[in-house]
Amino acid sequence: MKNLIIVLSSFLLTFSAHGQKLIQNDSINNDLSKNINFKYKQIIIPLLLTSYGFVALHNSKLLQLNRSVRDEIIKDNHSNFHLDDISQYAPALAVYALNNLGVKGKNNLRNRSVILATSLGLVFTSTTAIKSITKIERPDYTTNNSFPSGHTALAFAGAEFLYQEYKDKSIWVGVSGYFVATATGGLRIYNNRHWLNDVVAGAGIGILCTKTAYWLNPYINKLIFKKEDSTNTSTIFSPYYDGKMLGASFIMNF
Repeated sequence: MKNLIIVLSSFLLTFSAHGQKLIQNDSINNDLSKNINFKYKQIIIPLLLTSYGFVALHNSKLLQLNRSVRDEIIKDNHSNFHLDDISQYAPALAVYALNNLGVKGKNNLRNRSVILATSLGLVFTSTTAIKSITKIERPDYTTNNSFPSGHTALAFAGAEFLYQEYKDKSIWVGVSGYFVATATGGLRIYNNRHWLNDVVAGAGIGILCTKTAYWLNPYINKLIFKKEDSTNTSTIFSPYYDGKMLGASFIMNF
C-alpha cells in the first residue's frame, strides 16, 4: 500500500512543460525580488526552536523531560506507525501538486525548484554535520545519530516552502503543511526514533533552511542562469521511487 501511494503521487506530480517561452529579464527580476523580504522577526521562532534543542543536550531537567515524554508515549505492546517515512515529503510535494492542478503559487516552476533544491541541500548538510558532531544515541539504542531529527527538518522545510508559496492565496493552504510536519515530528517520538529536543530542533532547522533558500534565491538564479533570452525551453519535474528511496529529478532543456 505504501509503494502504491508513492507511485500514484509520482504520476500526479510529474510535470512537463514543452515549448514554453522564458519571460523577459525585467519580469524575472520582478519575480525574484518577491523572495527578498528579510526581517529579523521571521527567524525568532525557528531560532528559539533550534536553540531549545541544543540547550536540552546538556540540561538535566530538559533531558529528564525527554525521558518522561518518551516513557509516557511508549507503552507495553507498543506498535510503530511508519507514516512519517512518507509524510516528511508531503508538504513540499503538495506545492507541485497544487501547481499541476492549476493553483499557482508565488514562484514559477524554475524558481520554486531552485528554492526547494537549495533548502533540501541546506537541510541535508546541516543535519548530517550536526549528527556527526553531537553523536546522540537514539531512544531505541540503535545508532548515535539522533540529534537533530532529519525527518522533522525535512517536513518543516517543506511546510515553510508550502507556506511561502501559498500564504497570499490562502492562509489555510499555507499553514496546512505545518500540521503535517508537526504530525511527522510526533510520529518520530511515537516510533521511539527521536527524543523531544531532536524533533524541536529539527523543526527550527527546517524552517531556517527554507527561509534562507528564499533569501538566497535571486543570487543563486543570477549565478546559475546568467544569460536570459526568449528562446523556447522544455522542463520536466518528475518524482521517482525505486522501492527503497524516494527522490525527484528536474530537467530543463534550452
